[in-house]
Amino acid sequence: MKTDAKQLEGLTEEQLAQELLEKYDAESNLRRLGGVMKWVVFGLLLAFSLFQVYTAIFGQLTAYLQRSIHLGFALTIIFLLFPPRKRKGSKTKIAFYDYILAIIAAICGIYWTLNYERLVTSLGTITQLDFIVGGIVILLVLEAARRTVGLPIVIIAILFLLYAIFGPYMPNFLAHRGQSLEQLVNLMYFSTDGILGTPISVSATYIFAFLLFGAFLVKTGVGEYFNDLAISVAGKLVGGPAKVAVFSSALQGTISGSSVANVVTSGVYTIPMMKRLGYKREFAGAVEAASSTGGQIMPPIMGAAAFLMVEFIGRGVTYWDIAKSAAIPAILYFTGIWIMTHFEAKKLGLRGLTDEELPDRKEVFKKLYLLTPLVLIIIIMMMGVPVIHSALYGILACIVVGFLNKEVKFGIKEIIDALADGARTALAVASATACAGIIVGVVVKTGLGLSLASGLVELAGGNILFTLFLVMIASLILGMGAPTTANYIITSTIAAPAIVTLLAPDVPLSAVPVVTLLSAHFFVFYFGIIADITPPVALAAFSATAISGGDPIKTGIHSAKLAIAAFIIPYMIIFSPQLLMIDVTFLEVIWVLITAVLGMIAIGAGVIGFWYRRIIWIERIILVVAGLLMVYPESLSDIIGLIIFGILFVIQYSTKNKGNNTKLDASIN
Repeated sequence: MKTDAKQLEGLTEEQLAQELLEKYDAESNLRRLGGVMKWVVFGLLLAFSLFQVYTAIFGQLTAYLQRSIHLGFALTIIFLLFPPRKRKGSKTKIAFYDYILAIIAAICGIYWTLNYERLVTSLGTITQLDFIVGGIVILLVLEAARRTVGLPIVIIAILFLLYAIFGPYMPNFLAHRGQSLEQLVNLMYFSTDGILGTPISVSATYIFAFLLFGAFLVKTGVGEYFNDLAISVAGKLVGGPAKVAVFSSALQGTISGSSVANVVTSGVYTIPMMKRLGYKREFAGAVEAASSTGGQIMPPIMGAAAFLMVEFIGRGVTYWDIAKSAAIPAILYFTGIWIMTHFEAKKLGLRGLTDEELPDRKEVFKKLYLLTPLVLIIIIMMMGVPVIHSALYGILACIVVGFLNKEVKFGIKEIIDALADGARTALAVASATACAGIIVGVVVKTGLGLSLASGLVELAGGNILFTLFLVMIASLILGMGAPTTANYIITSTIAAPAIVTLLAPDVPLSAVPVVTLLSAHFFVFYFGIIADITPPVALAAFSATAISGGDPIKTGIHSAKLAIAAFIIPYMIIFSPQLLMIDVTFLEVIWVLITAVLGMIAIGAGVIGFWYRRIIWIERIILVVAGLLMVYPESLSDIIGLIIFGILFVIQYSTKNKGNNTKLDASIN
């Protein structure tokens, strides 16, 4: 990895970001086309976006048509834009077989449109031609997912297809009557339980709209402004560059739903700055990786899986409910990273940036109007405006802001480019949700979800903590090979029911409290995301090491340590869901927030080993325990934690000048 860093020296920030994206992010492994095909693909991307915008404004088509056309566009473009392998030679021209695959994908995409009346009135029976088309679609989806997302999810989907066919031969609780090939194809492409199921429905509506919004934000110059704003706010503080990384990555998460993309976008700037200041390579890379990964859990615009959560939970839950519930956990996550970078800087005696290294603050704050689209989206979602319309209003606001921002070139060309860029970022999500639909279809048809949930509970002996631990491990393992979206779809279908079963025993699903469902789904959602920074396969951390030149595994360990809040909070949510701000008063929310932030200060000091002075191991353990007690939202635990915290604070403050070689100031800047 250090060799990689040396090989990348001499590249511009933009070139470095592109190189790293292509290496670590399958979604960015695109062909660099020229000539006629460049414009053909561009035209298809533009048509894809215009179709989505049209249906968002004037109303969605029927489920089968909206989803099949969305899938057809995505598959066709994927085979033209994504090479089958990462070889350099395959990125400049399209192989003849990819032309064939693209044409077949386009035909399959409009098959539902051409045969709609017959298919919806056939009562589940399909012709031989339907069977052939459906079988081809399954193969195309698997290959598209392999190219855009990676092999692991494809292997998982194939195993589920085999399970559907060979069900009668499975052992005991996994056994089912099995599906014939015709039944399986019918389920996958001619029903709304498979490829054309809920996952791709969300991709074809909410997710696409917000990816398009993110593309417009980039064109208006907001992405660069995030870095300037972060430096102006946090650059001069102790250990400034690390805090800049935390702040800017939280903001960048509103544009990109990919941890790796977040890392390379802001990391090419923040990581070298942290190294120059004195942070070790591994720690600098870890700060960026942990912060960028948290972008997916940061409201108001979270990762794509949050939009899926709305549909999977149902029961009248809106996206705004999800975003609101994620607020305190996200604050705690980034507070934890901020505090630990602060204590690390204090321990090393690191300074902030000088005035000469900072941008002109007056000029930066004059451009706060660039944040108007984000503020507008929050306001209109709070007013109850549908999510997809909120995204459209946000796009309109971006266009207005783009024309007002004289520092970027923004006109009709940029609007057209944003439409194409938005469609391009949606390709991987479409293929991932289609592939995950195969898995969901098998789970629903065979009853595997209930079987595995029962088996999981039985394996854990009915113990809720052990069950949660097993679900956590499963989510982390899946997250090593599957994107967050697919990971959430799989674990919410298979593992979340086990949590719900234990939290609400003998209660029908329709009667399970919404807060219980939210708790279970947030649990798998969080662990699916932090798999990106959990060794041994931690793609966000590994991409950061290509910039920092540090050791990948050490960087991954530091990342997981900095993101410790993400390992704690899901458990807290399960046992005390007040953190989700459901059925609580304003004063209760304030109390929960204050005690939880103090808890993160205690945990951060304990993990880093520094507060007002260096901390001995027994103090570190006591601080972590006190922090956990305060994070847990329950009155008695809060009081005990606060008492311990207060005692240690007095001890630390009164002995702050003992055993230190540097002048240390303990204010949390």
